[in-house]
Amino acid sequence: MSDFGGQSPMPAQQEQDSRWEQAGGGSGPRAGFWRRFGAALIDVVILGVLYAVLSAVLDPGLAYVLYLLANYTYFTVLEGGPSGQTVGKKALGIRVIDFKAGGPIGYGRGLLRNLAKILSSIPIALGYLWMLWDPEKQTWHDKLATTVVVPADAYRAA
Repeated sequence: MSDFGGQSPMPAQQEQDSRWEQAGGGSGPRAGFWRRFGAALIDVVILGVLYAVLSAVLDPGLAYVLYLLANYTYFTVLEGGPSGQTVGKKALGIRVIDFKAGGPIGYGRGLLRNLAKILSSIPIALGYLWMLWDPEKQTWHDKLATTVVVPADAYRAA
């Protein structure tokens, strides 16, 4: 029994989790390669402009350190936040969600996912291309962080 007239409210996250389980857990629509590539390109341009500005006004070493800090903060906060979207992902209508539960991934896993991008890029970007033949369209950094990138309209933000 609850204080809401005898009915227990179902928060949006529980409702989304319920739909996720009914849809078979980890299955559902996934964002394709070109949408993900376009979103990454937008994010790279945004961070590249920041780096250019920092490099123009600061010592190159300090500019690079600040750029790295901004990069990790950008992806950790935006992908780990409730929407799971960077500016690029929002522009292309995609989001990062938890592979098992379907909700936000949190800041810790957002950072892990971003750090794991280093592994995805090392062998000629094979970890990024992995999504082309993976059944769940996951990159290596998605697999390490147990995330998937999905169309935003198919999965509401929490």
